[in-house]
Amino acid sequence: MALGRREKGGGRADAAAATRDQQNLLQDHLLQKSRGYATTRGSPLQQRCASASKGDPLSHRADYYLAPQSPWTYLGHERFAAMAAQAGAVVRVLPVDLGRIFPVSGGLPLQKRAPQRQAYRLVELRRFSEHLGIPLNVQPKYFPVAGDDAARLIIAVDLHDGTQAALTIAGAILRAVWAQERNIADAQVLGQLLAENGLQPQRLEESRSAPVQQRYDANTQEAADLGVFGAPTYAVDGELFWGQDRLEFVQRRLQS
Repeated sequence: MALGRREKGGGRADAAAATRDQQNLLQDHLLQKSRGYATTRGSPLQQRCASASKGDPLSHRADYYLAPQSPWTYLGHERFAAMAAQAGAVVRVLPVDLGRIFPVSGGLPLQKRAPQRQAYRLVELRRFSEHLGIPLNVQPKYFPVAGDDAARLIIAVDLHDGTQAALTIAGAILRAVWAQERNIADAQVLGQLLAENGLQPQRLEESRSAPVQQRYDANTQEAADLGVFGAPTYAVDGELFWGQDRLEFVQRRLQS
């Protein structure tokens, strides 16, 4: 669908359609501003106005609900980031607290799942790691691990440095758990990850601020309201895709 697509019919019809486009853009902008959307190339309104002036298709919006301690988020992270960038999607990086998502969605923490499910999870992790060629320790030294501090760090980076930086530090955190045997609940490790990725060390202190906690709470509540029940979940223009094994469908949606 293209912005300002109109049937042939003369100047009055074009003017009326343009007015409607501007009104719709403004309404969209106000809604997205109230929800705190972040983008890789300016605000959604700015992107859509730029697309309109060039006659380009509207950018898709991709909301990325993730947990920084999730192996499935790790296995899909780089692929999702690449396909979103290729599609020119407007991305929101949204770390969520699975400890609050599971109780309202019927999920269970790993330790409380049946032994059969825990065993098969390890099989699937090995299977996908080998299939995708992504290194992964299926039983890493520092897991289970609390992900809250890492989640808040991703949010702090997003707030101060933007979406691309948030995706970068999220990827580094995920690799730290699942490929590097590092403890992401350790503030020193998180500081090292910032330095290794060229990000400011004060982001760690900023991650402990009230605005960051408020954003973390808001992300989690938004996810629960939307029907998210696990990570990763990708919402493309509001359509949910749960799990890194659904990325083929995500890509199709982004290319539509």
